[in-house]
Amino acid sequence: MIAHPSVLSSLAPNGRLRAVINLGNPILARRDAGSGLPFGVSVDLASELARRLSVEAEFLLVEKAADSVAAVNEGRADVGFFAVDPARGAEIAFTAPYLLIEGAYLVRDESPLQANEEVDRAGLRVAVGKGSAYDLFLSRELKAAEIVRAPSSPDVVPAFLEQGLEVAAGVKQQLEMDAARLPGLRLLPGRFMVIRQAMGTAKAAGQQAADHVAAFVEAMKASDFVAQALQRHGIDGVTVAPAA
Repeated sequence: MIAHPSVLSSLAPNGRLRAVINLGNPILARRDAGSGLPFGVSVDLASELARRLSVEAEFLLVEKAADSVAAVNEGRADVGFFAVDPARGAEIAFTAPYLLIEGAYLVRDESPLQANEEVDRAGLRVAVGKGSAYDLFLSRELKAAEIVRAPSSPDVVPAFLEQGLEVAAGVKQQLEMDAARLPGLRLLPGRFMVIRQAMGTAKAAGQQAADHVAAFVEAMKASDFVAQALQRHGIDGVTVAPAA
């Protein structure tokens, strides 16, 4: 993949690739406790794209998905990593997904809820991270249950517990870890959605830039780069998306 000069000027207009990294999704990125530096699948992909463009990667670290969207929309980042959602598509050009992640519900052991389909009932309150893929999806899908928005995805389970809410919604793996470390919690079987995790650029960067990143993602899936990154970072329970 050789970048046309116009692609390079669109993707790295400042001579470096500015990638926004959302630390609110531990499947994609985390912060090293010692160095404070980010690591994870999204960091690896951004670094590899920068390497192929022959520029340095610069990371903008955020804690919320909504902040990732804002960083690209406002021109503070050149590329980002997002759950594909039509509400975000007005200004961002998404690639095909590189990962498929399951969204799940968490309840207390004594909850009468036994299935995902039972959640959308009047009187039930569902905690979600504000601006997350789950917030956007459930805001469209839930007709009777009330959505309670926590400041970010990592705040969902604390808000669920502190406010005495009936359901928490989020990344299945994160909720599984919460249920394992906190007594009296369980996940409802299965999933309520599949999140298509993709890279994205601002539409203002142009179609050539979007096409280049889209081709890059396909190459990373085909070469097993994504699968190897998952293995390297110890991420289980997610699926590399099929070729576009």
